[in-house]
Amino acid sequence: MSKKNVLIMGAAGRDFHNFNVFYRDNEDYNVVAFTATQIPNIDGRVYPAELAGKLYPKGIKIYDEKDLVSLIKEYKVDEVVFSYSDVPFNYVMTKASIVNAAGVSFKLLGGEETMIKSTKPVIAVVAVRTGSGKSQTSRKVVEVLKAAGKKVVSIRHPMPYGDLVKQKVQRYGSLEDLKKHECTIEEIEEYEPHIAMGSVIYSGVDYEAILREAEKEADVIIWDGGNNDLSFYKADLTFTVVDPHRAGHELTYYPGNTALRLADVAVINKIDSAEPANVMKVRESIRQVAPGAQIIDGASPLFVEKPELIKGKRVLVVEDGPTLTHGEMAYGAGMIAAWNYGAAEIVDPRPFTVKSITDTYKKYPNIGVLLPAMGYGEDQMKDLEDTINNTDCDSVIIGTPIDLGRILKINKPSTRVKYDLQEIGSLTVEKILKEKGII
Repeated sequence: MSKKNVLIMGAAGRDFHNFNVFYRDNEDYNVVAFTATQIPNIDGRVYPAELAGKLYPKGIKIYDEKDLVSLIKEYKVDEVVFSYSDVPFNYVMTKASIVNAAGVSFKLLGGEETMIKSTKPVIAVVAVRTGSGKSQTSRKVVEVLKAAGKKVVSIRHPMPYGDLVKQKVQRYGSLEDLKKHECTIEEIEEYEPHIAMGSVIYSGVDYEAILREAEKEADVIIWDGGNNDLSFYKADLTFTVVDPHRAGHELTYYPGNTALRLADVAVINKIDSAEPANVMKVRESIRQVAPGAQIIDGASPLFVEKPELIKGKRVLVVEDGPTLTHGEMAYGAGMIAAWNYGAAEIVDPRPFTVKSITDTYKKYPNIGVLLPAMGYGEDQMKDLEDTINNTDCDSVIIGTPIDLGRILKINKPSTRVKYDLQEIGSLTVEKILKEKGII
């Protein structure tokens, strides 16, 4: 039987993982190309031979997803594998329809084909959408485990936007490691909070190699998911974070709906700032698709470093980039702080944007008056800095997980908004970990 020609649709994350664990050494398939979307400047590269294995001595080219149909014809593709996350159901089926109309099969790989087994206990923290509060939950789990005397290593969903060979296995144990690995803003936002807790976090491209390194120094592995993707590892316990600010999305987004169905524990976050009716709606969704899941009620109380820079001021609000873009959030912690602390005006940054930041608003016009902290590489980080400095405002509210003022040179007063998971009621992360015998 001849090999099947396969094209993998991705966004520099799940696509590479699916290739590594299912296709890389599989003689039944020939992966002819990757396509890329969602993230700027990740197409036009090659998945390198050093990572692709013996069957791909020249590596595998990565194309823009807009060329999908022509690539199917050019490479005589038999099967297209969809391998990225945080998209609505109708988006996935539209892609399936395009692929089927081109005459070939459309495929979604499942957990048994893609989840790697660890020699250590694995706790997976995933979510139904980007920006649900997954990272806060991961940090809470790490905090509880460390307090119980466990050696904890977190492994973060991939963000390989640079040299893929160099990024095969990356370990972050200090702030110096962030500089050594030339991290983008998006990467720093995820890694730095773990480092600040005195913890170690791994990331990269080859997640079996990463796992084997992490196992050498861990009692427990934490999978710190990205977007609303599923764990790359077989989990002994899965926490799925649900967001009542986007009630209903837990039933209509891929693969967030799958993540909810896999939940041992569902965390309803942001109860303190959500409408009660929406909290009830997501609670009902949990009961509908994950009736066996325990439910933790959670809040994300905000702490503002310098509230005097908000009250009565004309403020520019900077929020986490992916949360506003493919996460589709209408507001984040920065905007809530602006409301709570009495800002006089939310300044619209769009008249002041430059280059790639201008392009971001064209691609995601519903962002509105918020400024997404886009920083996929040095050029875009400079564009973000210029946009902030160009904006006519009194002060800047930084609603991102890290202090942008440490990375960018901001020419006006700024204040950070911090937030952590606060459990409400008697069911807590600690109680669940004790019940499961993990601590």
